[in-house]
Amino acid sequence: MIRPVTPADYREYARRRLPGFLFHYIDGAANEERTADRNQSDFGRWQLRQRVMRDVSGVSTAARLAGEDVALPLALAPVGLTGMFARRGEASAGRAAARVGVPMGLSTVSICSIREVQAAGPAVWFQLYMLRDRDLVLQLLEQAWESGVRTLLFTVDLAMEGVRHRDIRSGMVGSTLRARLGRAWQIVSHPRWVWDVGLRGRPHTFGNLGFFDTASNDLNAYKSFIAGQFDRAVTWEDIGWLREHWQGRLYIKGVLCEEDARAAAERGADGVVVSNHGGRQLDEVSSTIGKLPEVVAAVGDQLEVLLDGGVRSGLDIVRAVALGARGVLIGRPFVYALAARGEAGVHDLLATLQHEMTVAMALMGVTQVNELNPDCLQYCGPERV
Repeated sequence: MIRPVTPADYREYARRRLPGFLFHYIDGAANEERTADRNQSDFGRWQLRQRVMRDVSGVSTAARLAGEDVALPLALAPVGLTGMFARRGEASAGRAAARVGVPMGLSTVSICSIREVQAAGPAVWFQLYMLRDRDLVLQLLEQAWESGVRTLLFTVDLAMEGVRHRDIRSGMVGSTLRARLGRAWQIVSHPRWVWDVGLRGRPHTFGNLGFFDTASNDLNAYKSFIAGQFDRAVTWEDIGWLREHWQGRLYIKGVLCEEDARAAAERGADGVVVSNHGGRQLDEVSSTIGKLPEVVAAVGDQLEVLLDGGVRSGLDIVRAVALGARGVLIGRPFVYALAARGEAGVHDLLATLQHEMTVAMALMGVTQVNELNPDCLQYCGPERV
């Protein structure tokens, strides 16, 4: 195979190296997966404007996210079970993020604990789901704060888990004999994963929860835990409770319209993440880049707006920032790279994204990230109403 460079390259490596049900878990999305596809394709509605004869001898991708200096306006998105895609996956990705100089979002249901990832060196943003057990939520917040975390990503678009047909087809879910045998076959058919992740990557527990053992192939127990703990009764009023108990920066992740963005601002959030959960929740909703201008227009002067979903290149980062995002989060791309080549894969992918962004800015006649604005783009999509 060719040496992987782009997210698409790393995706193909990940497909070959992971047991099928794990690959399809990270690669798949809700229903017919149309929103996940549009998250990527809709970036093409905005073309970059090339400008010439400008002094671009000092191009810099440096920026500030959540009050921190970063090498480029990007953070690794929180992805559950990352430690099942590579040995101690969250810590490995964290080391790569630290080397490049970008933050790492850590999921509530990560394999590695906050402390283990913090030890790898990155600035960690902790992602929280509102669980039914509020005492557990308080324990998580206290643990995050004591570990040095100062930025909280509160995910609000998972009142119910989306309909993910791929997880059924692949055997990711299901307790029938056929499903169990299918998972077992997929695991033993990937001896490299068994040795590196299944054995050397232990313990396979939710590091931040402490008590729950995923047992590598007992994924139905994992889903039962998730289904039983997510609180469907959460409303905007609960943000006040969360704000009382969290002293740091608070970002609401999962906002996809101006009304919800304004509600986040009214409840004291510091920022919003325009996100549809990578298309994994409700299919047939807008792409994130399609909704970004609306959210920026509504709250961009009050809150820090980030974008999550569909970013596959440095050019996509340029587009998002030019449309008003302070920065972007990437999920699937870094997990593909992690599954393919571990820490080195994530590092090299981030370096490629930074290089692509640098070249794009230079050829657009822009030297600083804060110079990117809508005038740097030309809209070429369908007529906007």
